[in-house]
Amino acid sequence: MATFLEDVNAQVKGAPLQRCFHCRKCTAGCPMAVAMDYKPNAVVRMVQQNQRPQVLGSSTIWLCVSCETCTMRCPNEVDIARMMDVLRQMALESGVKVAEKKVVAFHEAFLDSIKKNGRIHEALMVCAYKMKSGDLFADVGIGLSMFAKGRLPILGPKVEGKKEVRKIFDRPRKGRGAPGKGDSR
Repeated sequence: MATFLEDVNAQVKGAPLQRCFHCRKCTAGCPMAVAMDYKPNAVVRMVQQNQRPQVLGSSTIWLCVSCETCTMRCPNEVDIARMMDVLRQMALESGVKVAEKKVVAFHEAFLDSIKKNGRIHEALMVCAYKMKSGDLFADVGIGLSMFAKGRLPILGPKVEGKKEVRKIFDRPRKGRGAPGKGDSR
């Protein structure tokens, strides 16, 4: 049976996480590090140490915004941003209690919007997010203002190739669960 580290490396592809020598350049450049429970370099170390429950249950993997600053700064070409994507997918597939429920609700609403519409339809995505998160009225004023200024159109743009986009989500992936839930790349 493969270790947690081996599972993550197999899905990240590219430079193995063992290359990380913990210079902390990833953490120094991360715009979200101040909000994370574990800094990006610490997550790499925890994966190296096979600390699956701690990593998959952390807020860090959900607070990563996938800006790829960490990956660009890594002197050993470790793709930390991709690792965070893989960890989010693993957390969803394993049914781990997620620390950042609203982030997961947004994540799912975002992907569902792409699957249904071929691209993001902002108004429908916001409605889906609000329903999933249960946070129905927190920013109604902002939404109404955006709608009034034409920044949140009711009708989305015409999209060609919706069927092809759906096929991407429906395509089975070797050794993985539902492709539409979690992989944002």
